[in-house]
Amino acid sequence: MKTTSSILGQFDRCADRAEFPDLDNGYYYPVDGRLHLFADDGRWAMVAELLGYNPRGGNLIDVLHRFGNCLTDDDPGFGAFLPRVDNMAELDPDGEECYHGGVPVVVRGVALPVNAPAGIPLQDAFRLLVPAHRELLLADGPELRAGLPDDLPELLRIEEWNQPEDFRETKPSAHETFRMVAEALDSGDPSRYRPTLPPNTRWSHWPEAGTL
Repeated sequence: MKTTSSILGQFDRCADRAEFPDLDNGYYYPVDGRLHLFADDGRWAMVAELLGYNPRGGNLIDVLHRFGNCLTDDDPGFGAFLPRVDNMAELDPDGEECYHGGVPVVVRGVALPVNAPAGIPLQDAFRLLVPAHRELLLADGPELRAGLPDDLPELLRIEEWNQPEDFRETKPSAHETFRMVAEALDSGDPSRYRPTLPPNTRWSHWPEAGTL
């Protein structure tokens, strides 16, 4: 079944389990993010990716959340945790969570220069890689479509959006962004997503994220 209410119901259930994308996550310094919507007449899926530096995980990680009525290998919620940096030990040899300086960030085998002084926090060094290397940092086609039917068409890609500050206070079903997302998925019409709220997904809007 594909209805706006059933889609929002799944979003709310995942939010109740803390498995909905949360930019204010205390364990991740946010770097970037993206929403991907997929739909046809009877099926729907949304993949939300949040790229962030996790000091406990020791890497810059793209966290994929998957939702839908046609997922092939997982329940809705967390889908994949994709570490991006190949040379973390070179970037922070002293384990102080600061950029060593003069060392490129190697992402999927590609050395990316960082125009930053030694000693800045690692999350700030990683943020400097966006937007020039955004496509390398975020999910590629196979990563994005893992767990989705191969023939499910992409409906809409959302580069930035308005996110509630706290899903305990504002559930996805009560927020403009995800109501419009659900309407677009239900109807198969990407023009149903026409936000009026300003986007707030840039990392600077979430100063407390990553500080636990």
